[in-house]
Amino acid sequence: MNAIEVNHLSFTYPGASRPTLEQVSLEIEKGDFVAIVGNNGCGKSTLCKALNGLIPHFITGEYSGDVWIDGCNTKDTEIGVLAQKVGYVYQDFENQIIRPTVLDDASYACLNYAMKDYKERGMRALEQCGLKNREHDYIWQLSGGQTHLLALAGAVSLQPDILVLDEPIAQLDPEHADRIYQVLKELNEVYGKTILVIEHHTEYIADYCRHVVLMRDGGVAWKLPSKEALQRVEELQKSNVFPPQVTTAAQRLKERGEYDPLQPLPITIQEGMEVFTPRFIRRNQEAAMAHADRAKTENVISLRDVSLSYRSVKGDPRQVFHNLNLRICRGEKIALIGSNGAGKSTLMKMMIGLLHPSSGSIALNGRSIQKKKPEELSGEISMVYQNPEDMFIKDSIEKDISYAMDVRGVADRIERTEELLRRFRLWELRERDGRMLSGGQMRRASLAIGIALNPGILLLDEPTANLDIATRKEIMKTLNEMKAITETVIIATHDMQLVCEWADRIVVLCEGRVVADGSREQIFSNREILERVGIRPPEIFSMGQELDPESHCYTIEEFVCRFEGRRAYENHAEVI
Repeated sequence: MNAIEVNHLSFTYPGASRPTLEQVSLEIEKGDFVAIVGNNGCGKSTLCKALNGLIPHFITGEYSGDVWIDGCNTKDTEIGVLAQKVGYVYQDFENQIIRPTVLDDASYACLNYAMKDYKERGMRALEQCGLKNREHDYIWQLSGGQTHLLALAGAVSLQPDILVLDEPIAQLDPEHADRIYQVLKELNEVYGKTILVIEHHTEYIADYCRHVVLMRDGGVAWKLPSKEALQRVEELQKSNVFPPQVTTAAQRLKERGEYDPLQPLPITIQEGMEVFTPRFIRRNQEAAMAHADRAKTENVISLRDVSLSYRSVKGDPRQVFHNLNLRICRGEKIALIGSNGAGKSTLMKMMIGLLHPSSGSIALNGRSIQKKKPEELSGEISMVYQNPEDMFIKDSIEKDISYAMDVRGVADRIERTEELLRRFRLWELRERDGRMLSGGQMRRASLAIGIALNPGILLLDEPTANLDIATRKEIMKTLNEMKAITETVIIATHDMQLVCEWADRIVVLCEGRVVADGSREQIFSNREILERVGIRPPEIFSMGQELDPESHCYTIEEFVCRFEGRRAYENHAEVI
């Protein structure tokens, strides 16, 4: 029995030159767990918004075709009725949290429907979503992962049979991401919910999803069982989807004739252990990405015994940092990592003067910033926020880039703006509103705004979140190009592949302190730190470690150079 049937669905947004969805047909069986994948702009979110009636009831446009949910045609069914059939958790899930306490928020939808047992429904949803005993907490006491679970509980409280989540783990650390998917697994297997996720993290698809739907150019290319789908490495990559690193590595070895062509490609580390032979080819002498001796390098940022607490409406103040000590040297490329709530964004806000510590001192280029306003520091240090939309305040990116220079009367601001537009490949888009750009274009524009005043230090908060392969590569290229523009760069991120490919120093935050500080080998080889902080190295690193504990493979290329596949067909020939 199908939970969802989509028949020849087409949709064009007002003013768009071509349809976002074109003749989409798709069937999802009741109780399935499905991942929807594809490049940015292929129509994934638009399709999902058509499932709960937002399209065409709330978001208007040129619409044709039919979507059937539990026997109801969405275009003939009120959106309030559909909300009880299809629960939706958006990519920007914080916007779904509207009440001050956890139970208030979880039961709010049921209250709006005048359900007499609204509180009981909210409590049941909290229990199903792993938030039992948190009902009386204020929402600001929750971590990012718990907040996401609360948004899910708000949808679950109406007891829909279908749950749709748009990028559920895009900005979460591995521990919280695991928790989200464990909750979804239980909702699927125990409570019989049909789950659809828009997902870029294919390693989670391999572990949790039963089917994969690939979207391309506004249509459905195919729907396949997950194991078969994830082995289509070249096809996924052409659609800007990262297959699991273990799968891609096996495909590379297969192309070199070092992997049995009849053997299915592995999609998990466990399967990889069955098909890879730990044949050591060469020892990687690069090992630790040794960074410069900081004792002999000029400090640009120095934090000494810094403590910071947030006042709380309920309970004691929340302490973020306690006697934190850290120094940043000129020219370093630093990755700042740690779990959600570890204080990465808060630390950056202190560095630019948006927040001031309750005790301790912060010095920028040798001068205290204790009494400085952010605008007084903007020529020396700048921050690009996690959500690039927060960087746009004008109606064109040209005006946004020039704004800081305009208010300061920078003499060559016109020439400088044009230079930045061209450097970041934005010249053709200069008159566009930044909020209307694609994900990669918004990221590039926000970077241009961040360095408009030519600061010596640039802070970036999650610059690669929510990006497909092509857009992520574009941002990585831009970051590498910026090494020649900005002397010192600090990136806060959960993207361990970015950490491995870009950073020359890694700083690990946990419980208000720096618990580790070193090269990628020093950090990723320290199992105690990894377990304590909940850091998960790139999958290919973990695969290499399982085969040879002395190996340190940070990229697929390094893995392929060190290990080869088991040549089962040669062994078979010997038996014959």
